[in-house]
Amino acid sequence: MAFVSSTLLSRRSAAARTALVLAMMVAFVLLTGLLDGNDGVAASRLLAQPAFPLANAMPGLMLALLLLVVTRRILLSFGLAFLAQAVMYGVNALKVSNLGMPLLPADFRMVEQLRKGGLHVLGSYLPHSPWPYLTLLGGIALVAAMWRYEPPLFAAHTRGMRLTGGALLGAVLVTLVLGMPGWRHLYNGQKLWLEPWSASATTSHSGLVSSLVMFHLQDRRGKQKADPAAVSSLLQSTGDAVRARMQTPADPGSALPDIVVIQSESFFDPRIMRGYENAQLTPNLERLAAQGMSGPLHVPTFGGGTIRTEFEVLTGLSLRYFGNMQFPYLQMHDKVVPSMVRTLRSHGYETVAIHGNDPTFWNRNTAFKTLGFDRFVSQSSFPANAAMDGKYMADSAMTDEIMAQLKDAGPPQFLFAISLEAHGPYDTEPVDRAARDAIPVPTGIEGKDKLELQNYLYHMRHADQELGRLADLLARRSRPTLLLFYGDHLPGLVGAYHTAGFADGQDMLSQAGTWLLIDPRNPGTPQHTEMASWMLPGLLLERAGIHDDAYFALTQVLAPSLARVTRAPGAAPTALDMQQAQFDKDMASIAVLRMKGKLDKLLPASLLPPSTVVARQDSEEEGTRAAAAMGMHR
Repeated sequence: MAFVSSTLLSRRSAAARTALVLAMMVAFVLLTGLLDGNDGVAASRLLAQPAFPLANAMPGLMLALLLLVVTRRILLSFGLAFLAQAVMYGVNALKVSNLGMPLLPADFRMVEQLRKGGLHVLGSYLPHSPWPYLTLLGGIALVAAMWRYEPPLFAAHTRGMRLTGGALLGAVLVTLVLGMPGWRHLYNGQKLWLEPWSASATTSHSGLVSSLVMFHLQDRRGKQKADPAAVSSLLQSTGDAVRARMQTPADPGSALPDIVVIQSESFFDPRIMRGYENAQLTPNLERLAAQGMSGPLHVPTFGGGTIRTEFEVLTGLSLRYFGNMQFPYLQMHDKVVPSMVRTLRSHGYETVAIHGNDPTFWNRNTAFKTLGFDRFVSQSSFPANAAMDGKYMADSAMTDEIMAQLKDAGPPQFLFAISLEAHGPYDTEPVDRAARDAIPVPTGIEGKDKLELQNYLYHMRHADQELGRLADLLARRSRPTLLLFYGDHLPGLVGAYHTAGFADGQDMLSQAGTWLLIDPRNPGTPQHTEMASWMLPGLLLERAGIHDDAYFALTQVLAPSLARVTRAPGAAPTALDMQQAQFDKDMASIAVLRMKGKLDKLLPASLLPPSTVVARQDSEEEGTRAAAAMGMHR
């Protein structure tokens, strides 16, 4: 009789424990929907579309159950899982606030960058209020209390059931992290809501966690496969134009010019904003545009992700055709990547990168070697008293370093300089507050948005001033110099954009930046041309008198057709006619072949004339010399 009573009590206890676990799971799903805040995963939608809130909570639920198996404490386990989820949602809120778009799987690569100089830049976006940190500390304290005082839910020894259950849960979580195809049966556009071109729309319908999983699964589908037939297909319609560009005669009496490229942080022409249509905020850009080529520039990023634009300009490769490559410098694994830098080196140029920041941030110290730079002049090589304004090194210090690096004798030089002064966030007080406060803003922009817009424009005007100063200094040099200037992306002034809007009526993700190419010693006539960032190196090489790379010539032939195709992630896709769609499809294969170094083998002999100089590959000796020089020389 006692045995029967004990058995019944045990069963009642097991049933109660099971009911408690199920109740915690339901609460976790509901609280995850509340934390997410999007209507598609709200508690009110649990009966109408249960797959949405359940899928959004499932990774967190599996983590909580795995912790329960390990710790045997239900409040501790679910609390830890929810706390980790809350931290992720907090980071997402920061990104949305500053850049207007949610987290993507590739963003998690930035964690490693925190110890490589990234904390100085990325840490600036953390909230200044103490309350988020106090809340986090309170959550940690609560978890610690649970660990100390919460009694175990079940016995430590369960005849192997804990081990089996934990192993199964761990294995399932690992398959999710690895992006195993089976998960696509749940995380897809049929069961949930997926817009591959818009993380914002996907998140608003399916929830942040489901969006991250779906884009993760999409990224894990494998490498892009190139179709070699695309080469002959595209050259059937463009071959004659490509040959004509490659056969442009060079002036035998002219020396190759020095080349200075300025990648100006967050620079754009404010006149595209409503309220600034007639503003005179960039007088030097306007003055110099009358002396050469300029126009709108379509780039593959918004508000951040500088290296996306940078990669396109240095390689001539559009990231549109490398969907899995969100942060190229963190994902390049080849020792040699074809680039404008290597083409210039093959013509005898000394190639130097200049950036007043930590050389390891964005993995530039390694990436620049892969792209072919001879030297990288980074923060430690600038003068100790280099000017600062706001949080970062002033653009004036970069101009001084450029002029210090340029020589009046020796081989031609290619200098690629990356500015930093106008980097966000825009809540740091500048040196001259009075000048900042005097900058007008469009009607309706007030408070925090007004201050951020004024801070940005204060630094942007410095970039314009330094553009004018650099052009004047180059004009007085004894050697010819080409100057290419462009903005890497629009600044993340989300609030100001929403209030003011843009002159063309489109949203912030659809806006183009600006670019300028001039010969400061020999002003020309103005030419207004719409370009994409990956088309700039081909144009620059042409202006320098270098015509022997068929790929770069092809980018110039296609520029009028495909310039607008380049958009920031999340922007509405560009409508293409049949010919543009075919060009775009063929270029996807050609770009992959180019990246792999296999394109030249498929080109006809007529595009590989005897005079073509094949870019030299680094010998072991050159590699050692370049490695020693990266980031620490003058």
